Amino acid sequence: MSSSRTKFYLDKQRAKWSGVCAGIADYTGINVAWVRLAAIIATVTFAFPWTLIAYWIAAKISEPKPIGMYLSDPEDTKFWQGVRQSPRRTSRDIKSRFREIDRKLADMELYYTSKNTTLSNEIENLR
Repeated sequence: MSSSRTKFYLDKQRAKWSGVCAGIADYTGINVAWVRLAAIIATVTFAFPWTLIAYWIAAKISEPKPIGMYLSDPEDTKFWQGVRQSPRRTSRDIKSRFREIDRKLADMELYYTSKNTTLSNEIENLR
């Protein structure tokens, strides 16, 4: 597993202040608006100084996200967010995809290697 893609980064490209909420949204796969709303509600309702202190600490100790980390495609982004959320589930999904591909290949191999008279006749007609 690539540690650079499973690590928490500040998202300076979508940042409003320091990029902590955008980084949390990127890390978890949750919409950044919901993360910001949760941070505001937590600050206003019950944890005024602690959320600001946690935000400041996260902004100081976290690294900015490398430029071009997810430039390939949105599917790649979703995959790595899934790895961060549940590595075991992601490995299960990959195994099931490989099993499905292997099953399809076995079906194709069986079709081409079996005594298929129609296919044999078509091949003979091409000669």
